[in-house]
Amino acid sequence: MQPLTRQNIRLAATVLLLRESPDGPEVFMMQRPGGVDFPDLHVFPGGKVDDQDLLEGCVSGCAQADADRLLGVGGGGQRYWVAAIRECFEECGVLLARREGQFLEMVDTLELERFNGYRQSLIDGGISMADLCAEEDLVLAADCLLYFSHWLTPESAPRRFDTRFFIARMPTNQDTRAHAWETAGEHWVSAAAALEAGASGRWQMISPTLITLESIRDYASVDAIFDAVLQETHLPTLTDDLHQQGMQTLR
Repeated sequence: MQPLTRQNIRLAATVLLLRESPDGPEVFMMQRPGGVDFPDLHVFPGGKVDDQDLLEGCVSGCAQADADRLLGVGGGGQRYWVAAIRECFEECGVLLARREGQFLEMVDTLELERFNGYRQSLIDGGISMADLCAEEDLVLAADCLLYFSHWLTPESAPRRFDTRFFIARMPTNQDTRAHAWETAGEHWVSAAAALEAGASGRWQMISPTLITLESIRDYASVDAIFDAVLQETHLPTLTDDLHQQGMQTLR
């Protein structure tokens, strides 16, 4: 199994939440607050893989062996899916999970308050995802996430991350609610509009974010993006320049 940290490199996971709009696909993005990793940058929800993200008993649709094969790792691959789901819940309040085979809905005020309490406890370290799943009889919907890309922070950076990117559809009957500690702003935006905000200097973004946005910009629907990812035709050819910016082979 991969260690969570090797030298100064930490395992991490990121998720692109996608939804349809009248003008085409939109992706959820956040601005990082100051004083955290990547301060002030516009990013997708994500963060570090933790020891407690090894939850094979309450994860559906992504067996450990399948996760390892998809990522090309020797063990523990499923942790990336769990970390992506956990970070998505912590940072923007969206929980990709099912109860009794049905997608979780968070529309009732009392339920929203209850899950917001779970969310804060996760962030504070008071509970784990295993605790939440047991308490609410939930199964994490790993089958809803498709593995998208692999990035490794260049050697010149003082803190490095070995990050797997995933995509997922925004669940119906849930809303994004960016966490005040974790974010300084939130946006549903088309890839083209996000790239324009970066080009104009209004948003700061790093290479993995920019190249990811470029790779989904020309698709007319979320379904088309998912089809391309399933066929592994969504990424640009890995050149020496892209590799220097951190892009890795999928496996």
